[in-house]
Amino acid sequence: MRVLSHAAEVAQGERFEFGANWQQFLLSVDESRIASAERSLQQMLGAERLEGRSFLDIGSGSGLFSLAARRLGADVYSFDYDPQSVASTKELRRRFFPEDPAWQVTLGSVLDLEFLDELGQFDIVYSWGVLHHTGRMWAALSNAAALVNPSGHLFIAIYNDEGAPSRRWMKVKRAYNKGPRSVRALLLCASLVYLYWRPMLKDALQLQPGRTIRAHGQDRGMAFWRDLVDWVGGYPFEVAKPEEIFSFYSEKGFAMTRLRTCGNLGCNEFLFRRNA
Repeated sequence: MRVLSHAAEVAQGERFEFGANWQQFLLSVDESRIASAERSLQQMLGAERLEGRSFLDIGSGSGLFSLAARRLGADVYSFDYDPQSVASTKELRRRFFPEDPAWQVTLGSVLDLEFLDELGQFDIVYSWGVLHHTGRMWAALSNAAALVNPSGHLFIAIYNDEGAPSRRWMKVKRAYNKGPRSVRALLLCASLVYLYWRPMLKDALQLQPGRTIRAHGQDRGMAFWRDLVDWVGGYPFEVAKPEEIFSFYSEKGFAMTRLRTCGNLGCNEFLFRRNA
């Protein structure tokens, strides 16, 4: 039923094919990207290793961060609503941890309470740039909280609310998913120019053409073009101000231990610790 629901949403132009984009990203996954993903987890979690800790990856996407957590020693459970994302995560597991009982991958939705009840709770619940794409962000945020062990950690990233610009991007995203390939290509090119013409011009004037593109995503192991496609097409799409996320989880018994704000249309990163 989850597969059919996802396919119907995509066919109706109500959901971006995140998994198809991640399938393309897999072609560029190498040791340097994996190492960057590991470092980003280590820095935010404040831990060099994750042995003896359980790690839930909600919306695993390509599987890169599930892989990073597993390489750091965690027992990993990955799930995603998009069947192609599940396939991508399974492919990374096949490459690096074949038949590993400490890394499980399955199809599931953070909005499916029956599915979530079967999972139990985890020491680390991770969901980077996912919950705002569910179509019911606040329900997804609440459901993620229930999956965290007492004294466990919740690491999430949510799109920043920029007011009118965020609403304009909502229209772009809807048009992308409703439109034919020609419209999608036009929106991607227009967005590339709109978002990057200044830094790319600066790179050229400083005789370092392409510097911005090469540097993009190095802190997390991401890829410029795949991130651009994800940004322009990523729908459903919701946003929140940092203080809204902070208040929401404070009321649920979580204390924020780390915050990274983007100051623009990107994602704010939050690390919460659940009170015992």
